[in-house]
Amino acid sequence: MWSKSRTFLITTTSSQGATASLSTMLDCCQTWLRLVGRLMHRVKRVKLEEEEEDTEGRWKSIAAVRMSGADELSDSTEVVEMEDVPSQFFVEKHSWNGLREIIHNSRKYSGVIINKAPHDFQFVLRHDETGPHSHRLYYLGMPYGSRENSLLYSEIPKKIRKEALLVLSWKQMLDHFQATPHQGVYSREEELLRERKRLGVFGITSYDYHAQSGLFLFQANNSLFYCRDGGHNGFIGSPMKPAEIKTQCSGTRMDPKICPGDPTFLAFISNSDLWVASIESGEEQRLTFCHKGLNNVKEDPKSAGVATFVIQEEFDRFTGYWWCPVAVEDADGGKTLQLLYEEVDESEVEVIHVPSPALEERKADVYRYPRTGSKNPVITLKLAEIRVDHLGRIISTHEKELIHPFNVLFPGVEYIARAGWTKDGRYAWAVFLDRSQQHLQLVLLPPGLFIKVSDKPWQWQERAEAVPEGVHPYIVYEEFTDIWINVHDIFYPFVQTSDDEFSFLWVNESKTGFCHLYKITSQLQHGSYKWAQDYTPSDDDFRCSVKEEVALTSGEWEVLARHGSKIWVNEAAKLVYFQATMDTPLEHHLYVVSYASPAEIVRLTKPGFSHSCSVSQNFDMFVSHYSNVSTPPCVHVYKLMGSESDPLHKEPEFWASMMEASTTQSDSGRKHPTILFVYGGPQVQLVNNSYKGVKYLRLNTLASLGYAVVVIDGRGSCQRGLKFEGALKNKMGQVEIEDQVEGLEYVAEKYKFIDMSRVAIHGWSYGGFLSLMGLIHRPNVFKVAIAGAPVTVWMAYDTGYTERYMDVPENNQQGYEAGSVALHVDKLPNEPNRLLILHGFLDENVHFFHTNFLVSQLIRAGKPYQLQIYPNERHSIRCPESGEHYEIMLLHFLQQHL
Repeated sequence: MWSKSRTFLITTTSSQGATASLSTMLDCCQTWLRLVGRLMHRVKRVKLEEEEEDTEGRWKSIAAVRMSGADELSDSTEVVEMEDVPSQFFVEKHSWNGLREIIHNSRKYSGVIINKAPHDFQFVLRHDETGPHSHRLYYLGMPYGSRENSLLYSEIPKKIRKEALLVLSWKQMLDHFQATPHQGVYSREEELLRERKRLGVFGITSYDYHAQSGLFLFQANNSLFYCRDGGHNGFIGSPMKPAEIKTQCSGTRMDPKICPGDPTFLAFISNSDLWVASIESGEEQRLTFCHKGLNNVKEDPKSAGVATFVIQEEFDRFTGYWWCPVAVEDADGGKTLQLLYEEVDESEVEVIHVPSPALEERKADVYRYPRTGSKNPVITLKLAEIRVDHLGRIISTHEKELIHPFNVLFPGVEYIARAGWTKDGRYAWAVFLDRSQQHLQLVLLPPGLFIKVSDKPWQWQERAEAVPEGVHPYIVYEEFTDIWINVHDIFYPFVQTSDDEFSFLWVNESKTGFCHLYKITSQLQHGSYKWAQDYTPSDDDFRCSVKEEVALTSGEWEVLARHGSKIWVNEAAKLVYFQATMDTPLEHHLYVVSYASPAEIVRLTKPGFSHSCSVSQNFDMFVSHYSNVSTPPCVHVYKLMGSESDPLHKEPEFWASMMEASTTQSDSGRKHPTILFVYGGPQVQLVNNSYKGVKYLRLNTLASLGYAVVVIDGRGSCQRGLKFEGALKNKMGQVEIEDQVEGLEYVAEKYKFIDMSRVAIHGWSYGGFLSLMGLIHRPNVFKVAIAGAPVTVWMAYDTGYTERYMDVPENNQQGYEAGSVALHVDKLPNEPNRLLILHGFLDENVHFFHTNFLVSQLIRAGKPYQLQIYPNERHSIRCPESGEHYEIMLLHFLQQHL
């Protein structure tokens, strides 16, 4: 018997990718049953089945998922025939207080499971051969009874009893440590960084670890702290009190990092400048002097070591400086430490005003925000040098700049997407993008290319002589596409064994349309550059030829490379471990392949689930956080067992559990009002075989009340190749609703309990934009639309995102007009109670201007609407009271008008 609480997740794909007419494949139609509240007791496993079906070449296959009494995942086939049930299910109407109680109970449940899973793992091998443990595993997690993240560890035993389930205990590293600021009040810098990183948890949210010294460094309670465990200090068995790093800085210290070449030093950002400090002596020095310290954004536009808004929001880079991993030893016993950093000048970037959280003071926050088609910041890369004597005292610091201005050396470069150092410290490296984000360059920068910044102007001859002959940049790899380049996090440079070659692991999506791993060797082009004052680069300057490019993976599937994804490289065995969608686009798995002879790819995680993994430093263990649509998250540790002579084929063996799944229960019913929950934009995949009860708890609440909830990944979503995602190129808002409606109609026809006369469309951000588009273009399909924080006019959104997908406005006027909902309000229905708009008044990402402009157009056109403002919220609703009110508002609007 089918449950009365149903959620569908559907994903579409097209063999033609970006064709104007929809030719799609329904890969997965998952019936997701969930009762959220006091009846959550048990999750039953599901049966997955694929049933091939041809419907005039459009929806071609379906995998139906249904609740089963089986305790294990079955491979058997089960086709469910549905009788047509014409009678409607009517959702019970509750008072506002009744809905508040429902939401309160569901949120109480979410407090039990949300953000509880451990993450940010760090394996440390124990060298005590006589001890019972093989590794100590560090991580961030939320211990039982706590509401904030803390630094924890677990001991992994060398031996286990295979007949028993070993659950590792979570041990506190820190003794009664309060990491969250008083009443959760963060500085403005921290609050904005939390917005960019989409952080919803309190406490310690990240840490830096230096393995050799066992040093931990983290930001907490508006300060910096450190402690030691592991490394040459040995392991500590009981909780410790971290030491606070005192400061003379007036501003908040952000983005702290341990110096890998000398862990007695750390760097941080304060008031938009770069600082260095000694943990041992307490010595502290400012390295850069870009910021004047004025309380006026207009008159203080420069920063050093800080990632700008667009770089954080649209490129997922949250730092602007990088330590060299190697300290250069001096003859007198001292050493030189180096930092690469980005310097930014936002003088020509537009200034905008967003209401301040202190509304009673009638203040406004001022930001630099580059709207599409306007000026971006002026950028450059610099070096900071710190000379230290043999006693560890700072002797001097120097700021060093490129021999020529950045825009002279690298004309056409608009964004520094990624940067860092090679492992031997021989080169700094950077990933550059042009403004259209269709041309990528991977560049090596020798430290000798930077010269000291002097108070008095250099004579050019002196300046040129400061750079050793033959020192110049190397462009070791380039990519071109007519769609766009998705910035990724996979770059593994091998230590050079020859001055003439540079080898590295990289992923490339533009080559085949699917993101795959390559081992690349570039031939370094050594030139006898003698830098002239009037130097003008040619197209071939610094460009190196690719000697060898070996594909390690291939096929119509994707290696996961975005949003912080990692690879783990075992150079001794010549293996690379990576995460990908090789088995199905709906599941993430851990795989291994030889980069010396890439003939075979071996999957290490079990199918039927989606996994997020972390591999130990000596490649003998991995931890997996996994779930599927009916199984809440588990966290298990596996050991790779087998012959050392054949490391590729080692078998993963379950070793221990860190977290077991909580359980839920489902219920039954008939034909239902339906919520189409939508995002629909690029770089996002909503439909996959993972548990949705944590991030999308409100969908479970809707389902438990009797709504059918449908989620569709149409063209424009990721993990199905660049052509499928690139269907949105220059026409955002023009193709997505077509896919959403066709998928919805297919499900309604296939499963008779979708009530097409009662369909709501709801989403946030890009999903809010599409909710409006749905009501504009298909008011006959969508009875109501609930649009959260929508982009309503693309001319007002930022450069990095909008131009990637829509080009600059002067090149795509038709696309900008067609995709701006505020220009099409005349097509909205005239009936009241069909449109609800929600927006945070302080939104610094999708500014409240978007809703303000939309509402003014609605009034001018005489169209009915309802508006809910959250005065103290930004783009994400973070205040628990605001979140609760939003969910009550959503439920109340639906029960009254759907």
